[in-house]
Amino acid sequence: MAFCNACGASIAAGTKFCSKCGASIVASQATAAPPFAAGSTPAVAPATPVASAPPPASGGGALKVILIVVGVIVLAGILGVASIGFFALRVAHHTRVHQDGNNVKVETPFGNVEATQDPQQAARDLGVDLYPGAQILKNGTGSATFGNIHSAAANLQSSDSLDAVSSFYKAKFPSAAVTTSDQNHCTIIASDNKSMITINLQAAGDGTRIQISKVTKSSDAAN
Repeated sequence: MAFCNACGASIAAGTKFCSKCGASIVASQATAAPPFAAGSTPAVAPATPVASAPPPASGGGALKVILIVVGVIVLAGILGVASIGFFALRVAHHTRVHQDGNNVKVETPFGNVEATQDPQQAARDLGVDLYPGAQILKNGTGSATFGNIHSAAANLQSSDSLDAVSSFYKAKFPSAAVTTSDQNHCTIIASDNKSMITINLQAAGDGTRIQISKVTKSSDAAN
């Protein structure tokens, strides 16, 4: 099919003039498709959509938040260590230790601590009858006072049997709150409004190891 290059009307092959507009037909143009229909508006090719740029990744913001949190935690830790160090320094600066033989007195901002490592003195401070003939051991024997609380402990060794030693202390504390015993061990716990006494007896060969502790609260602490 050939077309007029002037008006776009279809013409027969070999025609030299357009039957509609009379324009001269060029052979090379007559075989081409009409550029557009007469009286019509040339078609406009649709615009190719342009892809929008992706939004910036939010990883950078999240990383900043994490770094800020870590920085705050580290700063808080540094301040905490500094505060503890400052507090310990002040306590150490205001602490005084006085020693007189086996007796030690420690003065602190929170109160004074008095202690003795004299076994005989500690046994007297205990206020509990010692098993007759028992040997007072220096290791584990002592007493201390802090504010209104006084504690004393004695570690003894007896050549008598566990049954003999436990019978002696059970008779001393007939109304003990707790009394447990077996073949090799006996525990007696007695308490009142001001003190608590704990006696642990342990079979040791043919003899008995005796451990006695007492914690006493003065009347001022109860008020």
